[in-house]
Amino acid sequence: MAKSVRIGLVGAGGNTRLKHIPGLQAIDGVEIVGVANRSAESSAAVAAEFGIPKVYDNWQALVADPNIDAVVIGTWPNMHCEITCAALAAGKHVLCESRMSRNLAEAREMLAASKKQPGLVAQLVPSPYGLISGPAVHQLLKGHFVGDLREVIVIGANDQFWDYSQPLHWRQDAEISGKNVLMLGILQETLMRWAPQPVQVFAQTELFEPTRPLPEESRFAEATVPDSVQILAELQSGARVIYHFSGVILFGPGVQIHFYGSRGTVKVHFVNGEERVYAGRGEDQELKEIEIPAEERGQWQVEADFIAAIRGEKKVTLTDFATGVQYMEFLEAVARSAEENAPVEFPLD
Repeated sequence: MAKSVRIGLVGAGGNTRLKHIPGLQAIDGVEIVGVANRSAESSAAVAAEFGIPKVYDNWQALVADPNIDAVVIGTWPNMHCEITCAALAAGKHVLCESRMSRNLAEAREMLAASKKQPGLVAQLVPSPYGLISGPAVHQLLKGHFVGDLREVIVIGANDQFWDYSQPLHWRQDAEISGKNVLMLGILQETLMRWAPQPVQVFAQTELFEPTRPLPEESRFAEATVPDSVQILAELQSGARVIYHFSGVILFGPGVQIHFYGSRGTVKVHFVNGEERVYAGRGEDQELKEIEIPAEERGQWQVEADFIAAIRGEKKVTLTDFATGVQYMEFLEAVARSAEENAPVEFPLD
């Protein structure tokens, strides 16, 4: 019989409701026993919707409850570090939402807290980009399809924040979101699965729409996170990377990652939850879409992986805290480079 695992939820936003709760409740021996959301009303609503028996007045009470084995953190990034460190200190396993933290210092604090509790699982929700096509892309690159990697292009550019009349989003507030700009962190994590680590970055940022309404307060507020980012990077292999991120362009290219090598090219397009892989070599007239057999396609299995790690059945691979610190170091370097208008080298002090 599988080891029983009792889960407490701190924060129950969209991803928690859509993915984590159904995913956990589908696993034998797993019970979500309590929730602490942003307010008593929202906590009660989540509990009623998903049949969760207990509502806590605050997250501290949930973390302190000895009847809870593991904590799933679905709050905004500004709370990730504090809750994670408290949960680990209380002897709880932790699954923390992506955007590990606001900055590198907090990420390192989380990693240090996890190292003090080596018997506990400390996992981050992985970037969903590349989960489906990841194994196929990895095999293409590992199999030397592109030859020696020369250039990479990473694109995350759309009109998410183009309409300045829309209310200020939490991702536009640096106090909440920190240095994780647009899709930069989540796509860098994806790239890290396929390419060598960076040794240097040179970045520039801009904030084209700095003022946004706050309807609940009947006033306007300043956005404090850039809405346009361009980066040049050098990888350990010597390959170069160009990053283009924007939330304020109409009919932009969306989300893509390209690999250009001495023998061929691989492009991955992420469109509406689908992942399409195109590849070609010098003898080809054009890129051709790679059909990935069902048995070779990856999938979302975050909740199952978390429980399996707790039960000692496997180790965390997507995504452990050490990997999270790596992409947070990249975000920190980008912020420093943009602020100083100068290249920044790794590792950071």
